[in-house]
Amino acid sequence: MSGPRMQDFHRIEVRTDRASGLKAVFALHNLTLGPAAGGVRRWHYDSEDDAVTDAMRLAEGMTCKNALAGLPFGGGKSVILSDGKPVTRAQLRAFGRWLDQLGGEYVAAEDVGMTVEHMKEVRRETTFVTGIGAHPGPKTAHGVFVGIEAALEGKVTGTRIAVQGLGAVGMALVELLHAAGAQLVVADLDEAKVQRATALGAERAGTEEVLLSDVDVLAPCALGAVITPETARHLRAKVVAGSANNQLSEPLAGHILHQRGIRYAPDYAVNAGGIIHAGYEYLGWSGAMAQIDGIGPRLTAIFAESKATGEPTHVIADRMAHAAVAARRSHDAAPAAAVA
Repeated sequence: MSGPRMQDFHRIEVRTDRASGLKAVFALHNLTLGPAAGGVRRWHYDSEDDAVTDAMRLAEGMTCKNALAGLPFGGGKSVILSDGKPVTRAQLRAFGRWLDQLGGEYVAAEDVGMTVEHMKEVRRETTFVTGIGAHPGPKTAHGVFVGIEAALEGKVTGTRIAVQGLGAVGMALVELLHAAGAQLVVADLDEAKVQRATALGAERAGTEEVLLSDVDVLAPCALGAVITPETARHLRAKVVAGSANNQLSEPLAGHILHQRGIRYAPDYAVNAGGIIHAGYEYLGWSGAMAQIDGIGPRLTAIFAESKATGEPTHVIADRMAHAAVAARRSHDAAPAAAVA
């Protein structure tokens, strides 16, 4: 996926509420498939420009994620700029009012720095919130697990897997991998979370050191851009498959992984379990788990095409996602063309 361009976006807004001290960015990328859907991230940024760039990258990724998952949603993301203090009720309610003013163009769920309880407070001001029936983290973890199974061709038992980041998704993934008989290496800045994982027999590593662990699979489950070209040149893992968004710092990193024979599960293909769960909840559909299980076959198809064509998996996934959007655009335009 290339870097985001302003002209490709349906809407980019920076809003400030002086009364509560809230500042947030809304980035709605492409609404061809339906209203934008994506999480609300609360994070500290060095500048407003950094927050806008992050929101844009995440929103563009959501367009691809939703398209590849077969969801009737476009891509969107919002980020709340954190001042290091706990988010207040007044800020959450103000965010909800802003969300409501978008009139359904954007459907929001929780993301890094936010909780389901936070989103329930946002929900008091708008109906355009989802993922509050149950935490989506375990659903994302399940999707990553079946993605790892696909990458390993079903051979999880006895494999050595490193998990970077033990948040709601990373810890749930650790539990699934432990139950499947994997040997684990874990890393997180929160010592309590590391201790919880080591109680399951996992080895501990530093948050940077873990990336170069001698393992079969590396699962980045924290923040993005951890696979730089330099890291890609020195990885010892045979597979990269995790829940973090935008794992590749730039496309070159994906090309290096491919050249070295490291199987990369494109992040927005493997981490779609949470948005599938939240999307089905919003639409009132049943069958979300079956769709999440479909992550495995979708990745298998990507790996097969990569082997057949010699193209990197991230290039193939981008093409598949863009094709889904283009097909919908052509379908919508067809009646008008026929009348003309």
